[in-house]
Amino acid sequence: MPDIPPTVDDPVDGQLAAVAAAIGDPARARMLCSLLDGCARTATELAAVADIGASTASSHFSRLREQGLVEQATQGKHRYYRLANPDVAAALEALLVVAGVRATPFKPHTPPELCEARTCYKHMAGAVAVRLHDAFLARGYLHAGTGQYALTAAGEDYLRDLGMDVATVHTTRRSFAHPCLDWSARRPHIGGALGDALLAHFLKRKWVERQGHTRALRLTRSGEKALRFE
Repeated sequence: MPDIPPTVDDPVDGQLAAVAAAIGDPARARMLCSLLDGCARTATELAAVADIGASTASSHFSRLREQGLVEQATQGKHRYYRLANPDVAAALEALLVVAGVRATPFKPHTPPELCEARTCYKHMAGAVAVRLHDAFLARGYLHAGTGQYALTAAGEDYLRDLGMDVATVHTTRRSFAHPCLDWSARRPHIGGALGDALLAHFLKRKWVERQGHTRALRLTRSGEKALRFE
């Protein structure tokens, strides 16, 4: 007896078709591809990328979220969108290869002196802070939970080697550590009590220096050596 091909009512095929349709719209495809660099975007930025109005973009965001392709992150008064998970990025990359096109890299409009390193409340932000965040996760110093980070045993040892009083940081009643979406890089750096303690320690050791009365920070030569992650 010949195999009977699945119909569109099949749950698997139906979900596949729904995801494909969500990606297949030209405006939504441009939005998704602009997020492939791992950076988050505001609704206004994504609307501009897709060359559509804000009201139209809102319906597109809803569709993408319904299909599990993007997630929303809130930072202060701003809302950002980013790809939901690495599987979405891998699928988009594969489709780009098949289509023979390349994703357009994100170019922030932040002043250069603030892009590299700056303060964000009482912790450090900018490219230096994002690299530090990524290195902490890659080396297993932090364990990512639901919206929070926990310091691992390896992380405790590393911070003690840096000369930090880790026990004092743990006594805070505030959030110990959490991802804080970076304004310029649009990727997370370390926020919370741990982020504050790291910046205070870096300033004390003169690994970073404040630039006048601005938010800008400068990584010193001793800081480059102490915080080198290779």
